[in-house]
Amino acid sequence: MRLTKKDIERANQRRKYSDGRGLFLSVSKNGRKSWAFCYTMNGKAREMGLGSVDFMTIDQARDRAVQLRLMVKAGADPMEDRDRARAAIVRAKASGTSFRDVAESLIKKMKSGWSKNGKSEASWRGSFENHVYPVLGDRDVTRIDRYAVRDALLPIWHKVPVTAKRLIPRIEEVFDHAILEGWLVGENPAERRMIRKMLPPEKKEQKHQKALPYSKMQPFMKKLREYRISSPNELAPQALEFCILTCVRTGDVIGATWDEIDLEAKLWSIPISRMKAGRQKPTDRDHIVPLSDQAIAILKAVVREEGNPYVFPSPRNAGEGISNMTMLDFLKDKMGLAGEATVHGFRSSFRDWASEETDHDSNAAEMALAHTIPNKVEAAYRRGSLLEKRKALMQDWADYCEMEITSPNDGELA
Repeated sequence: MRLTKKDIERANQRRKYSDGRGLFLSVSKNGRKSWAFCYTMNGKAREMGLGSVDFMTIDQARDRAVQLRLMVKAGADPMEDRDRARAAIVRAKASGTSFRDVAESLIKKMKSGWSKNGKSEASWRGSFENHVYPVLGDRDVTRIDRYAVRDALLPIWHKVPVTAKRLIPRIEEVFDHAILEGWLVGENPAERRMIRKMLPPEKKEQKHQKALPYSKMQPFMKKLREYRISSPNELAPQALEFCILTCVRTGDVIGATWDEIDLEAKLWSIPISRMKAGRQKPTDRDHIVPLSDQAIAILKAVVREEGNPYVFPSPRNAGEGISNMTMLDFLKDKMGLAGEATVHGFRSSFRDWASEETDHDSNAAEMALAHTIPNKVEAAYRRGSLLEKRKALMQDWADYCEMEITSPNDGELA
């Protein structure tokens, strides 16, 4: 029996009400009513939405159902025909719309939600300009498939794996944006799970950070300290020297806030939430860093920015800390160690010095670096902070770095 207008008005249960010959009134969970045409094509049942009852009368729905039944009878699939029509509209709209156009549109849309320092925008633009635009930039978004996306990532997959892995979700977002804006129809060709399956396995070999031999630390630190004293308002040399003296990671220094530091007790408490990702365990505690006299002197010399909680405030963005490239750029450009050493590498310099030149407890040295302990017996021994031993160790390290060269050839910098 065919539906009447009263039947349509009274329909309030979440179900389909048949009008006959494939036409149904569909009521959703929230009570919305729409028309649907159900048919079978190649042995598979299919359902095609026709529109809301608010915009299509029952007579219009029946007329449309008649047209669709004729298509099915002729062997044509109504849903495929609809998708082809939509795709034609999309292609017309997307004519001349390149991957670069869509990416720049997305960046503009997301920009307002990014941090004021512009790091996110710079990161997105830099990765696209260097690795994606040269391959996909000028191609029409409707003519890029998953193989093209894979081919764009292959050259950098093992060469710069961190950037490559960061690009996968970014490219996926670009195509999501193209679909939402009507520039693309169908599935996202950069769906990340599929793309990861198409790429080779990741290399497991460990890449060690380049480190300055500890025998060269004294002339290096003398040069660094002279630069810091001659440029009291420049944060890079202050932050770098503080990082070296405390043997922490770059992220620990740039994220350091004044409420973490006790100048009187000469201690720095780094919250476990800011420690290296993936290393935290429920039983972990904040990492306590003993501060040498030299480290305290640096902190007292730092010019504080009113209202800024960071120890090393950004010179460009009020209320924020320095960027993660500040110390590395200074090390390469001002200290002339490009390709010879990294900021992280000074942790290795410290560890080699402690092992080869001192009688300090190796456990204390490992704890100074906030390393995990593989051996259960050793881990039990090290549950205590070994704080007093570490205080002596860090002061000896600072004194060693400050020591004057005794021989003209000792520790000579290249």
